[in-house]
Amino acid sequence: MISFIVPAYNEERLLGATLDALHAAGQAVGESYELVVVDDASTDGTALVAQRRGARLVSVAHRQIAATRNSGAREANGTFFIFVDADTIVSESVVRSAVEAMRGGAVGGGAAVEFDGTVPLYARLLLPILVRIFRAADFAAGCFMFCTRSAFLAVDGFDETFFGAEELVMSRALKRHGKFVVLRQAVTTSGRKLRTHSVHEMLMVMGRVALRGPNAVKQRQGMELWYAERRADPLENA
Repeated sequence: MISFIVPAYNEERLLGATLDALHAAGQAVGESYELVVVDDASTDGTALVAQRRGARLVSVAHRQIAATRNSGAREANGTFFIFVDADTIVSESVVRSAVEAMRGGAVGGGAAVEFDGTVPLYARLLLPILVRIFRAADFAAGCFMFCTRSAFLAVDGFDETFFGAEELVMSRALKRHGKFVVLRQAVTTSGRKLRTHSVHEMLMVMGRVALRGPNAVKQRQGMELWYAERRADPLENA
């Protein structure tokens, strides 16, 4: 069985499309699957969206992404875990390739990434470079990661001391355990952070991480890009 594990915080606007795409992908590849939505203290209709689409709802109050992902994995029944952000669309070809990779001996992996809608020029220019870097380094992007249940248990899941970059830490842990692959196919994730935050704000975040290293992502302070109240996406209001 495939367990699609979807962490969500106040994602009623985008979660439905994500779950619809996962249903379509799971049915198309012909595998048994389940949707596990981990509702992390949402105050909107996230839980209702999940339930209406047949997902199993896991309610937590971590406000910490690594812990939220781990809570979903503990409730999952599948042999294969696929972690998908609530604002990310995954196709049949991506799911099929991920399952084939794991059946072929890979312990885990990720995929290339595309943004939805219009994003700033700097993002459009940087994205192909980042995709190549992540593939060369065998790093999964946070919006999509897969691994076998046995590998997840072997590495003790996501490191909950990290409030960000937990997918990079997890990628390194899985690589030490076995073969890790980054698929050529791409998932489509929301570019809303790029549309709602200035270049200056983005540079401040990157500069903080560069100066402080891992300590910068081991606390919630300074991680407002991920944990502050979400700004209105102009694309949704267009």
